[in-house]
Amino acid sequence: MFHLRIYKRFLLILFNLLLLSLSTHLPYSPYLTHSTVSTAPPRSTHSTVSTASTALPHSTYSTHSTTLRLTASTEAHAADWAPPAKSDEPFTGPANWGGTGLMETPTARIMNENRFRFGAGQVDPYRYYYIGLSPLKRFEISGRVTEVIGVTASPDNPAWRGYGNTKDKAIDFKYKLIEEDKYAPALSIGIMDPHGTRLYSSQYIVASKQIYPFDFTLGFGNGRFGKVPLPSQDEGFKIEMFSDTKQWLKDSQFFGGIQFSPSKWFSLMVEYNPIKYEKQTRDPAQKKYFQNPPPSQFNYGLRLKPFEWTDIDVTYQRGNQFGMNLSMAFDIGNPLIPIFDKPYVEKPPKKKSLNERIVEALHESGFSNIGVRLNNNELWIEAQNDKYFYTTRAFGIIIKILYDLKPIYIEKVNIALHDNGIPIVRLSTTFLDIHELYNEKMTLREFLSLSDIRTDSNKSQGMEIHHKKLFKYALKPEFKTFLNDPSGFFKYRAGVSGWTSFNPWPGGSFILELETYPLNTVSTSNTPLSRPVRSDIVPYLKQDVVLGQLMYQQIMKFDREYYGKLAGGILETEYAGIDGEVAKPFLNGRLFVGLSGSVVKKRSVDEPFQLKKDDWKEYYNTCFLNTRLNIPELETSIEVKTGQFLAGDKGARLTFTKFIKGVTLYAWYSFTDTSIFSDSSNRGYNDKGIGVRIPMRLFEGTDSKTAYNYSVSPWTRDVAQDIDHFTNLFDYLGRDTKIYLDKDRGHLYK
Repeated sequence: MFHLRIYKRFLLILFNLLLLSLSTHLPYSPYLTHSTVSTAPPRSTHSTVSTASTALPHSTYSTHSTTLRLTASTEAHAADWAPPAKSDEPFTGPANWGGTGLMETPTARIMNENRFRFGAGQVDPYRYYYIGLSPLKRFEISGRVTEVIGVTASPDNPAWRGYGNTKDKAIDFKYKLIEEDKYAPALSIGIMDPHGTRLYSSQYIVASKQIYPFDFTLGFGNGRFGKVPLPSQDEGFKIEMFSDTKQWLKDSQFFGGIQFSPSKWFSLMVEYNPIKYEKQTRDPAQKKYFQNPPPSQFNYGLRLKPFEWTDIDVTYQRGNQFGMNLSMAFDIGNPLIPIFDKPYVEKPPKKKSLNERIVEALHESGFSNIGVRLNNNELWIEAQNDKYFYTTRAFGIIIKILYDLKPIYIEKVNIALHDNGIPIVRLSTTFLDIHELYNEKMTLREFLSLSDIRTDSNKSQGMEIHHKKLFKYALKPEFKTFLNDPSGFFKYRAGVSGWTSFNPWPGGSFILELETYPLNTVSTSNTPLSRPVRSDIVPYLKQDVVLGQLMYQQIMKFDREYYGKLAGGILETEYAGIDGEVAKPFLNGRLFVGLSGSVVKKRSVDEPFQLKKDDWKEYYNTCFLNTRLNIPELETSIEVKTGQFLAGDKGARLTFTKFIKGVTLYAWYSFTDTSIFSDSSNRGYNDKGIGVRIPMRLFEGTDSKTAYNYSVSPWTRDVAQDIDHFTNLFDYLGRDTKIYLDKDRGHLYK
């Protein structure tokens, strides 16, 4: 009876709010859609209201006085704030499990493009850890780990004794098929956990319609939201919505809810939850917690937003459980500290020659290996960009320096950027055009159309070099995680790594890398598999001090933009040998094609300078055909590596990459012949993973070329494995091609 009173009070309040909101907003919005925004001030693009669920104290909603206060508040907020037109805001918070939704159910809403979210939530007996992002417009990806509290994983298997509660990993996808308009709702399709165990899998279609400040949702889905659970797919994928539509319709159920957001700072939610917990027999929680149906199929929640980037949900779910959900969201690539590099200002007196003044200015601005030569009225500059993330930004710094120095007798300017003596890209222009550009008498597009940008040069001008940089070095913190081992779900190494290189001649580098991990919990209950190339890596990772690399690397550039690389020595933590690669860009850099291969031998675990003598294979050989299709219009690339991997399995690895304001997101999936493996863990397995490269310029307040890489993948399998490469030629070429230099032209003018 107590719960019934709560539900009645809550529904009565929502009904009153609906009537009040409609009466308040009708005069201002004839269509009750996004058109209400036209008279409101624009809302910050960084604000996102998350979908938290919280139990509402019944004492707060007692009499008509509460209704009157809410009416006044609604009127005030209607005058001050409304969501942007054609936007899913403010209804883009996460459900319990991380995807955009209410509490247990999704909505048709999608996070703003290039938005990232992470968080954790708990509604007993489930605890959720999740991340989510929207790398493309109308598309959202969420990854989650679901922990079942109080249910031990494999209690009868001694190897799993240290694992703790059972946990399930999953990845979800949502795509918005139809954008909301004046009359039609937004319509999205969702695929939850289509791969592996599929404990919490579903395929659904859902519609959401905003009548501000309300958002109404109605959906239809199978699996978790349906009548029966879906079967495991192991390494396969199955989407019943497409493969057996008739069965999907038969097994699906309706779900829905309402979110009320009178302010960007809080929301109220109610939903109908169709999950038949007592029939989800594949759910590890069912046997212990859900032998009978929960008391209620309605969930209620309060969503709070104390900061622009924080969402807190407090909920009352299933008629017997309170829940919490905390998430944080950011726009990918936006610096936490504004990037500002103080412009170079020449110090008087100006008694030096023009060449000396240019050399000094470039060195003070973040360049090395500088050469300057003046032939009649033509100026040649060679320099190495040590600081600026975008090559076009480096060009912009140099031409702005020339503009400020005002060498009036110079007509033509040639600027060549090198990397350790290897010519990368050259810009040729006139000083008159530089003057016109910075006096805003010429647009940037006009300036670049009149300039000549070339990437095919492979020879230096042979001028005297100043501020030679013979040594390079880097020091960075390391935090590496290792998930889902039977000895424990979460293992980690935390410490510091540093590398240095000696660069005696163009393209040549002697490289030393050392790593130390004072915090190291890596262990495993697994034994090496039938062809161990990575499944035996734990003894290497357990070392607190590691000689990561001791090698020589030579990079070369030939005529017609052919690049080559040869490396030899200790190449990585586990292998030593030789590694080679050739690559060439085509179609102005839209297509990269190359060959690579290595011959390596496994290193001794205890002796860093010795090779392993009792290995199952004496030498390991790899050989690949590599291709990368660059799509700068979408800031994406698709790479295919085809050939023989370390264990001898032949096949291909597909990598998808998304570039967002300097941040690189990537994911890969492999298809190889696993019949050469005799163990069940590798047979039929497809290697996969996700990763991110984050430029340090986002945190330093100044420009930088340094980036931090983090990836997540299965770490005790041997399928589709390659050695770690200090330099990959495709990444070496990166954005230094004509199509990307044109894409990045806006950075030149800043």
